[in-house]
Amino acid sequence: MSELPDYFFRTRENGAAVFRIDAENRHRRLDMEQIAVVNIRNGEIRPQGDRTLSQEDLSAIRAWMADRQAVLARRDIDDILRTVDHLNQTAHWAQSKASDEELDQITDALLLAMHDLRSVLVRRKADRS
Repeated sequence: MSELPDYFFRTRENGAAVFRIDAENRHRRLDMEQIAVVNIRNGEIRPQGDRTLSQEDLSAIRAWMADRQAVLARRDIDDILRTVDHLNQTAHWAQSKASDEELDQITDALLLAMHDLRSVLVRRKADRS
């Protein structure tokens, strides 16, 4: 078995619960003790209970937070690129497969969403110029 990390991060929507892993106890079992809760949106690190986090704890948590933010940023870009693919597939579907009834169901909502997106993208592009 490979060596276990010192910390485990149970991810949640805005961050994680942080656990210290202890595999070297007298019962030879794996113990996970929650030591903190972190919020990656605002950078908050809250110790669990009345615990004081060590510099090693804080360093590991901050490193995880930086890595997690990078992962989430990559996922955001990937999601957007998938949206481009979905828009292309939707155009093909609308042109070649959709019935009039199906088009009636989605046309207004899709046109409004695309108009909103176009407005935001044009405005942001103008701001960058």
